[in-house]
Amino acid sequence: MKKNKILLSSPHMSDEGYEQEFIKEAFDTNWIAPLGANVDGFEKELAEHVEIGNAAALVSGTSAIHLALKAVGVGVGDKVICQSLTFAASVNPIIYEGAVPIFVDSDLESWNMDPKLLEAALTKHPDVKAVIAVHLYGLSAELDEIKAICDRFNVPLIEDAAESLGTLYKGKQTGTIGKVGVFSFNGNKIITTSGGGMLISDDAELVSKVRFWSTQSREKERHYEHKEIGYNYRMSNIVAGIGRGQLKVLDERVAQKRAIYAYYKKMLADLPGIHFMPENTWNEPNCWLSVVYFDGIDPTILMDALANENIESRPVWKPMHLQPVFKKYDVFGGEVSEMLFAKGICLPSDSKMTIEDLERTTSIIKRAVNDEA
Repeated sequence: MKKNKILLSSPHMSDEGYEQEFIKEAFDTNWIAPLGANVDGFEKELAEHVEIGNAAALVSGTSAIHLALKAVGVGVGDKVICQSLTFAASVNPIIYEGAVPIFVDSDLESWNMDPKLLEAALTKHPDVKAVIAVHLYGLSAELDEIKAICDRFNVPLIEDAAESLGTLYKGKQTGTIGKVGVFSFNGNKIITTSGGGMLISDDAELVSKVRFWSTQSREKERHYEHKEIGYNYRMSNIVAGIGRGQLKVLDERVAQKRAIYAYYKKMLADLPGIHFMPENTWNEPNCWLSVVYFDGIDPTILMDALANENIESRPVWKPMHLQPVFKKYDVFGGEVSEMLFAKGICLPSDSKMTIEDLERTTSIIKRAVNDEA
């Protein structure tokens, strides 16, 4: 008999049915469009939750990064520094704008952008127009150092907080410290709207402009008047209703994700060669995914062992500077992200996992590691 599938990270709707209440209201009022009470409400409620002034609800985290770059003035031929250890969605919008990415490696202390390498990159390329720092797997980057360097070079900082909603850096929500922050509500994120994203900033004028661009840059005329290129990036009222419901259980989901990571740390700590995600005094991660790496063990052996038992896992992100489509661009460092990619494994971190699921997963990992030791 085939065992139940344990997923890496899947959508988890509230037990209370909050999402359905907001969706029903949208249907009952016939607001099935990229505007309405849910869109306005989701923006307001998320901004209040993370304690920032303004938010724009968009169709994806990728579209939010795209409009963030546009909002800080990135255009054709401009240079943008981006963390290498990330998903391609952090980088693709740089290309959308006709700009040039420059990749910076991570450090082992945070698994995120290395401030020393960022400073080296900005020293070599003082004409950089923006920096994109990522909060990988819900781990906060060292924002004080990164922001201080960006401020010194007068470069706006964009926080890619797609994976880190609910993560705190020195008591502040990630995404709120740079000039612009970006969240994702993709199906695998800590809360989801199936797809969707949010751009946040304390700059009200910037967020207003992003909303304008996201609705095809339509001017306030009776007819359809366009003076700028626009995009069909506005979140729908239905999707926003799901988001409003999900936001009500965000704190609960963060607690569940942290509990999963704590279980792995407790049960796997004695395995030979294991390294867990870094812990820092300034970081309260949401533990979106629980990630480890091993010295001396090929992670594909563990992934295959889990897959054979109907359990989903994943490699660590392949660094952007190793991706064929980006290999021609400049990179600073690379050894840390390459090591994490070669040795790392994302363990199942689904917030619906039971204690039996965790026991089953850890027992398979232990057996596979001990067989290889």
